[in-house]
Amino acid sequence: MSAFIVLGSQWGDEGKGKMTDYLAKGADVVVRFQGGNNAGHTVEVGDKQYKLHLVPSGILYKDKVNVIGNGVVLDPKALFEEMDYLKDLGVDISPENLIISDRAQLIMPYHKVLDGIKERARGKKDIGTTGKGIGPCYTDKMERSGIRVCDLMHQNIFEENLKENLKIKNDIITKVYGEKALDFDTIYNEYIDYAKKLAPYVKDISVEVYNSIKGGKKVLFEGAQGTLLDIDYGTYPYVTSSSTIAGGVCIGSGIGPTMITGAVGIAKAYTTRVGKGPFPTELFDKTGEWIRENGHEYGVTTGRARRCGWLDLVILKTSSRVSGLTSFAITKIDTLAGLEKVKACVGYKFNGKIIDYVPASLEDLAKCEPVYEEFEGWGREIENAKTYNELPQNAKKYLSRIEEFTGTKVSIVSVGPRRDQTIDVSEI
Repeated sequence: MSAFIVLGSQWGDEGKGKMTDYLAKGADVVVRFQGGNNAGHTVEVGDKQYKLHLVPSGILYKDKVNVIGNGVVLDPKALFEEMDYLKDLGVDISPENLIISDRAQLIMPYHKVLDGIKERARGKKDIGTTGKGIGPCYTDKMERSGIRVCDLMHQNIFEENLKENLKIKNDIITKVYGEKALDFDTIYNEYIDYAKKLAPYVKDISVEVYNSIKGGKKVLFEGAQGTLLDIDYGTYPYVTSSSTIAGGVCIGSGIGPTMITGAVGIAKAYTTRVGKGPFPTELFDKTGEWIRENGHEYGVTTGRARRCGWLDLVILKTSSRVSGLTSFAITKIDTLAGLEKVKACVGYKFNGKIIDYVPASLEDLAKCEPVYEEFEGWGREIENAKTYNELPQNAKKYLSRIEEFTGTKVSIVSVGPRRDQTIDVSEI
């Protein structure tokens, strides 16, 4: 039995798409368990680049079953646009290799409208959402007024729920924010068309995933965003609306925790984040700009420039603790190649003490001063390494310090964006 988790260990954008694609070669089933099309995973195979948002990264293998779990909020329009994009790139997609949970919540047009309106209304206190309706959809889910995929499969139930929801949402849109009301018929007809297209892909994914694991198949769970964007353990309120840590797998895919056999945390060899919020190791100098340009640090979904800083081992230690990580996969170590010196944060100075965890309060985190260790840099020859022994000695020292500080081994190292630029350090 094998059920393995791949998740982000920082603020997202760590390279989960590439790592899921890489690990999927040994899996039978790949499950996306949370988030929505606010996530962006980039995978490079040969000279082709694939940008994924909703479809699991295992789709690039013809013999894998890919599952969109009930923890995902699903925008049907975005899904079918992505499927068409992938088909144009020669990727085969059918109900044989893509399954969608009947319990997944649907992103509706009013969710996207409200997302944009509320973000603008926050002014300087905006959260930095992608405007894709993710937060409002999860809000309706918790408020128990959301519309699920299974509801869409029953035309009369969908019609009733849409009428009730749209009346309330239009009141908010028009009376609170003074915007134009949405039309029922337009939304209804659009989503009934989606229902016909979705139907062949829809199943009870809890049953499917459970039977796969029990039947001896290898199941890989793919997370979106990262630990510091988790709704509970992230830098709240500058977080996403779902559980991005390992515990979210059970909720978002309908299996029990005793079935999970391991979890690998993906982490860049440095740190980035998008949007507002404290960032202890952020660099505001030429080195920060150099890392951004050398690492092409711009969002797949939004195109926004990412804030860049030194590797924060306090964050990685926190991620390992809250998700029970069994190993790390370190990506983009090649981005740092060429720097004479490289730093890593090994503690926060806070109220006269050194701490090794991320505090809950943003005010407290903003007061934390990073305590650094400095390392000798390495050169561009790292991109040609095919084995761990071929890595530059200084890079190996850097990786060893990650293991030592976090108490978690490094199992994989990525030395470039392509699938073949990946080194297995140890068994995961």
